Amino acid sequence: MANPDAQPPGAPVLRIRSLCKTYGSGESAVHALRDISLDVRSGEFVVLLGASGSGKSTLLNILGGLDIPTSGEIEFFEHRLTHATDEELTVYRREHVGFVFQFYNLIPSLTVRENVALVTDIADNPMPVDEALALVALTQRRDHFPSQLSGGEQQRVAIARAIVKRPQLLLCDEPTGALDYATGKMVLEVIANINAGLGTTAIVITHNAAIAGMADRVIRLVDGRIASIETPARRLTPAELSW
Repeated sequence: MANPDAQPPGAPVLRIRSLCKTYGSGESAVHALRDISLDVRSGEFVVLLGASGSGKSTLLNILGGLDIPTSGEIEFFEHRLTHATDEELTVYRREHVGFVFQFYNLIPSLTVRENVALVTDIADNPMPVDEALALVALTQRRDHFPSQLSGGEQQRVAIARAIVKRPQLLLCDEPTGALDYATGKMVLEVIANINAGLGTTAIVITHNAAIAGMADRVIRLVDGRIASIETPARRLTPAELSW
């Protein structure tokens, strides 16, 4: 695996060329992605916007090494993911990618600190667990169990778990989808702070068009294709968003 630290700032983290994903075959085939080409730069905050079924989650899963494309090419810092072995994809996910999903997937019998610490056992250069918890403002809740936390707090634990291994990529699949308005904005603030403070490249998928205002670039997907790529004149803070 190529060394990301050797790359210049703003270099493409991901190069995606002519990416296609088809499920099934014949008349029943579902074309989830159609000819996607895109570069994602180091430190960028990208929002993938689209309705349900537009291909957002499929694309995110492929970028995270959870799925493989039917055709096309993906490079992570010049390492060709589309020709990687299962073992190489496992290393890629473990060392370079942090995932945040709509549902938190915390282990109920473990405390906040223990849930985050689990990831440090498989990471090469993890940050101290308490540092990760401080970044998501959960230091005071470190000894609580998931059942003692609000939904927003549980999602912040999930973010701490994702970033404790210092990933180059933070991939977020509808991270506010299960949260109310105020809590969702708090979670977005945490993700924005991670992106800005650590320089972590963040890709957030959502159907909520308002969230696009906080992005460096907005990629709109329609029927598995890139319909548009927009660069907002100014990145909004989560506090400025409304929906």
